[in-house]
Amino acid sequence: MNSRCSALLRRLLPLAACGTLIGTVSGVAVAQDTPTGGEPGLQIAWPEQVGVDSSELVRLSEWIRQQKLDVHSLLVVKDGKLIFERYSDGLTRNHNYELYSVTKGVTALAAGMLIDEGRAHLDDTAESVIGRWRPTLKAAFGDKKTVQLRHVLSMSTGLQYDFKPKDDPIYYGAPDRLKLAANTRPKQPPGSLFEYTDINPVLAAAMLSVSAGMPIDQYTQHKLFAPLGMKNAVWDRADDTGLVSSGWGLRLRAIDMAKLGELVLNDGQWQGQQLVSKSWIRQMVSPKVASDFGYYWWVNNIVSGEPEIDTMGFKGQFITVLPRRKTVIVMTSLMSVDGGLRDAANLQTFRHMVRDYILPALDNPAHAEDSNGRHTALRKELALSAVSRGVPGAPMDPTDKPRL
Repeated sequence: MNSRCSALLRRLLPLAACGTLIGTVSGVAVAQDTPTGGEPGLQIAWPEQVGVDSSELVRLSEWIRQQKLDVHSLLVVKDGKLIFERYSDGLTRNHNYELYSVTKGVTALAAGMLIDEGRAHLDDTAESVIGRWRPTLKAAFGDKKTVQLRHVLSMSTGLQYDFKPKDDPIYYGAPDRLKLAANTRPKQPPGSLFEYTDINPVLAAAMLSVSAGMPIDQYTQHKLFAPLGMKNAVWDRADDTGLVSSGWGLRLRAIDMAKLGELVLNDGQWQGQQLVSKSWIRQMVSPKVASDFGYYWWVNNIVSGEPEIDTMGFKGQFITVLPRRKTVIVMTSLMSVDGGLRDAANLQTFRHMVRDYILPALDNPAHAEDSNGRHTALRKELALSAVSRGVPGAPMDPTDKPRL
């Protein structure tokens, strides 16, 4: 066992193993043939035990290392069982990650819970809700009387915001983001045009906080994160008024992202408890103004030709749900953002991973023979991944560093 591997093993057990293959690798057992190390609501299984060909997943992990991609975590859940859990560069299950726009997907779930409770409504208007909460801004919202919560969640408010890509104050240092949102002007009738702008999740954070009677980050902690058994969940980057954005700043562990995917896959149910109504989940993942976007969730954005829904983040964060296959895929990474919203380089890379490795793994039950040899190949590759280090494909901001 080399010195680097030995040091990492001492530091990370039981989450990684090298050389002699003892303990567990990323939560998958390596010393015995019974996987261990599950999470509440997620059992652990070898891929072959649910009809998945692990050799394709091994090939994927090898390819990630060969390409030196900065993939921090990559998880696959099939039939409610965690069958693949890959980390790199000494990261563990307990690290959390800046999710960027995956935050929006969580916001949509919170919106549905509030609507289920009768505390929020899709036809609530920004002018009426925010005007009650911040009377000094009511006049500034006077030209937004027809902007409803449904428009905010579907990116169709029609509001004009002069975005400054490099150092826009909405992301960096705005003391009051809601004032920035109040100063926008309508350029299209609400509901007529899809435009992905981060003014909308600022409005969502304010409207949902008012409906909840508490900041939206506190509401999600009590109503969503705690029932799912999440750990180390943090909603950062609030402005000086204490308002978080509903579009970025949420930090979650990868395994907790997988739980959110399972919640959506199972129509809002988690361990027998209906946290979000089935009707809301169906509304949330149905196209609205854009043919590939519902309420903060994308539709057939990663996979075409079968049902697929996902929420994705700026630098390569994904929760992807494949309903027919009862599969959830999660990735966190730091990869290139070149290419724009629908064709960013990190998105294209993730599509390649899913299309050319993960789907073939799911489609090969005839080759998914459970054996000690396959277990050994998988755990060896996960051990190599645990000490590998990719090359960041995008500049690393302080928030991009994984945290314990």
